[in-house]
Amino acid sequence: MNQPRTGQRFPMKLPVEIQWKSPAGSLRKATGKTGNISGSGLFIEIPIRLRRATSITIKVVLPPEVTHVPLELLCKGRVVRWNQHGQVQGVGATIDEYELRPVRRTGSGGKRPPKATD
Repeated sequence: MNQPRTGQRFPMKLPVEIQWKSPAGSLRKATGKTGNISGSGLFIEIPIRLRRATSITIKVVLPPEVTHVPLELLCKGRVVRWNQHGQVQGVGATIDEYELRPVRRTGSGGKRPPKATD
């Protein structure tokens, strides 16, 4: 069954991490890359076939060349399709909730860098 697509899709190859629960209830994780992103969903190139309607958590680190500050896009969504075209396979997911937030840095002991002053 084809899902209607809403919004313009932007081809982007960005690193992505996803999490989901297996049918047995254990937390699973995988990494891949985005194939495209729209305001309502994205295609994730990943060598794992997830079931339709599987709830997933998605984290995409946005490129600092575009955002000018390190940001990550955190999304909660659902798998709506699985595709394979030649060597590229992955899942299409709809975005139900999202949040843009600063990238959490590690190794600083939880301390924030000092604020810049004029």
